[in-house]
Amino acid sequence: MVVDRLIGLASPAAALRRAIQLIEQQQFAAAFPLLSRAAKAGITDAEFHLARAYLEGAGVPPSQAEGLRWLRRAASHGSADAQALLAALCVHGFAGAEADFAVEEKPDADRLFAVQDAPASPDFDAGLKWARQAAEAGSAKGQALLAYVLTYGPEQMRDLAQAHHWYERSAAAGCPEGNLGYALSLVRRAAREGDRILVIEQLRRAAAAELPTAIYLLGVLTEAGFGTPADALAAAEYYQKAAEKGHRAAQTRWGLALIEGRAVAPDAVAGESWLRRAALAGDANAAMLVGNLYVQSGGLPPNYVEAAAWYRRAAEMGHNAAARALASLHLTGAGVVRDDAEAARWLRVAAEAGDEASQVDLANLVLQGAGAPDDPVKVAGWFKQAAAVGDLVAAFNVGICLDKGIGFERDDQQAAGWLRRAAEGVPEAQYMYGRMLAEGRGVARDLKGARVWFARAADAGMPHAQVALAELMVNGRGGVANPIAAHELFERAAAKGHSGAMFALGAMHGGGHGFPIDRATAQRWFRAAAELGHGHAQLMLGRYLAGGIAGERKAAEARVWLERAVAQGLHDAESDLSELSLPGRRQ
Repeated sequence: MVVDRLIGLASPAAALRRAIQLIEQQQFAAAFPLLSRAAKAGITDAEFHLARAYLEGAGVPPSQAEGLRWLRRAASHGSADAQALLAALCVHGFAGAEADFAVEEKPDADRLFAVQDAPASPDFDAGLKWARQAAEAGSAKGQALLAYVLTYGPEQMRDLAQAHHWYERSAAAGCPEGNLGYALSLVRRAAREGDRILVIEQLRRAAAAELPTAIYLLGVLTEAGFGTPADALAAAEYYQKAAEKGHRAAQTRWGLALIEGRAVAPDAVAGESWLRRAALAGDANAAMLVGNLYVQSGGLPPNYVEAAAWYRRAAEMGHNAAARALASLHLTGAGVVRDDAEAARWLRVAAEAGDEASQVDLANLVLQGAGAPDDPVKVAGWFKQAAAVGDLVAAFNVGICLDKGIGFERDDQQAAGWLRRAAEGVPEAQYMYGRMLAEGRGVARDLKGARVWFARAADAGMPHAQVALAELMVNGRGGVANPIAAHELFERAAAKGHSGAMFALGAMHGGGHGFPIDRATAQRWFRAAAELGHGHAQLMLGRYLAGGIAGERKAAEARVWLERAVAQGLHDAESDLSELSLPGRRQ
C-alpha cells in the first residue's frame, strides 16, 4: 500500500510498528519490506522479526542462512527473544559453524535462500552462551533452554542443581517448557507425596499448552499412580492425545493399549497401525513390537516375512532384542533364507552391544562351527569379562569355552576351576562339574563328590543330572546302591522327555538291576525311548518283539526297529536281523 511505503520512508520506528500490525493480521508480504527497512536502520526488535520472517518463510522465500544472520545480529544487540531462539537452534543443530558467517557479512546470492534439510550436530557451547544471556535477561524460554543444556549437554557442562533452579524460574514465569522441565527435575527429587503432586501440577500446566511430551508423561504417571490416583482409562486417553500429536512413545503405548485392550476396547488392527506409525517415525521398540505381532499368536495372522522386515528395521536402529529375533528367523528359515552366517552377523551386532542372551546364542553357533573366525575369541572375552565381576552364568560359559577349546586353548584343569565357581549357583555347572569329577578330567576322580553335585543339579530339575545320579545309585558307585531312589530319578527325567532315562527304566524293569521284573513295563519304556530315536532302545524293542519276551511276537515290527538300530551303527542288531530271516521263524 502507498501509506505503508510512506510510513517506511518517514521513520524506521514507525515502519516497525506498522509491520507488527501487518504481521498480526497475517499480511506477511506487506510487512516484510517495512521490517527490512527498520532492521537495516539498526532497530533490534526489527532484526529479530526479520530473522523470523526468513526462518519461517513469512512474506519471503525461506532462508536459514539469512535468518541466522539477522538472528545473530539481534541477539548480539541484546534481544532476549533472539538469544533464546538462537540457543534453541544451536542445541538442535540448526545453527552450526557451517552457517556461522560474520554478523556484518553479506551472504553470497546462491546461499541467500538455501534451506538446510537436516540438522547438523548440536552446538552446545554456542547454545549455552546464548541461553545464559537470554536467561539472565529474564527470558522464560531462555531459562528453560539454559536448564536443558545444563541437564542434557556434554558431561562437563552438566549441573543439575543449577538446571533445577532455572527450570523453577522458567516455570514460575509461566513458560510451558519450563513447567515440563521443572516436572522432570522434580521427579528426580520426589521423595515425598507433596513433591509428586507438584510434578503432576507442573505437567498439567505444560499439557494445557499442548506440549506432547507433557501429555505423554501425564499418561505414564497416571497409569503408575504417581502423584495421582492410578487410572488406566485416563492414562490411555493421554496416550491417545499425545499419539495424535505425533509423540512416538505415546503412539507405541496407545498401540499396545488397543492391542491388549487395556481400559479400551481391543482393536488389533488399529493398534498395529499406531505401532507402525511410531516405528516408521524411528521408534525401534515399536518396530520390534510390530515384528512380535506377526510372530506370536494374537489378533494378527502369523506372517514371518513381515516379522523379519520389522525386526530388521528395529535391529538397524540398534535394538538388541530385535537383532536376536532376526537371527532366530535366519536360523530356522522362517520368513527369510536360512543362513547361519547371517544369523551370526545379527547375533554379533547385539552381543557386541552387551546383550548377554545374544552372546550365549552366538557361542552356541560357534560351538556348531558357525560364525566368523574371530568370534570364538570375542565370545570367550565377553564371558571372561563378565565372570571377573562375579557373574556365575558367565563363569559357567568360560568353563565351557575352556572345555571345548573355544577362544582359549583347551584346558581341562582351568575348565574345572571355572565350572566349580559357577556351580555355586548354576545347575548346568553343577552337572558339568559332577561329570568332570566322575571322569577324573581336570580334577582328581571323586565319585562321592560327583554324587553331591549331581544331586544339587537334579534337585533343580535338570534331567541330565537326574539320570547321571540315578546311574551311580543303580550301580552303587560313589555310595550305597539305591535302586528305588534311582527309579524315581529316572521317572522324573523321563517325564521331561529324556530318552536315556526311558531306556534305563526299561532296563531296570527287564531284570538284573535289583528291581522287580516286569517285561510288559520294560517293553513300554523301550518303545517310548525308541520312538525318540534312542538306538539301544530300538535294539531292545526289536529283541522283545522278535522273541515275544513281553507277550506276542511281532517279527515284522521287530525287523523295522532292528533296522533302525543298525542304521545308528549298532552292529549287535545285525545278528538279530539275521536270525529273523532264518527259515521257520514266525513272522
